[in-house]
Amino acid sequence: MPHIIIEYSANVEKQVSPQCLVDDLHAAAVASGIAEVTGFRTRAERRDAYRVGDGNPENGFVHIVARIRHGRSLEQRKALAQSLMAAADKTLEQAFAARPLALSVEVHEIDPETRLMRNTMRKAAAGEKAA
Repeated sequence: MPHIIIEYSANVEKQVSPQCLVDDLHAAAVASGIAEVTGFRTRAERRDAYRVGDGNPENGFVHIVARIRHGRSLEQRKALAQSLMAAADKTLEQAFAARPLALSVEVHEIDPETRLMRNTMRKAAAGEKAA
């Protein structure tokens, strides 16, 4: 059930494809072991309207939010954040070399009292037909 949401300034696309960011961060999140692979959803959101720091148009940003089910230990949440940061740092090497760039990662717990869901991914992974 973890959601990995990547928000980035449009100018980052000059050095890295959004799909590459999605693929690399998804792999890092899955490798963290914080949840079953069928639970992960990773996506990227391009921002065309943004201002970073002093407003220099070369400035860019990538902000990653991981939203996870309540109940993981602080150590697990920190490990996920560190895994995502390391993967993003590596994937964004060319962007860091090309421009001033701000990278940040946050891990948020989803409130179980206000979360509703329906998921047939486990059935599909097991080869069962969805109802």
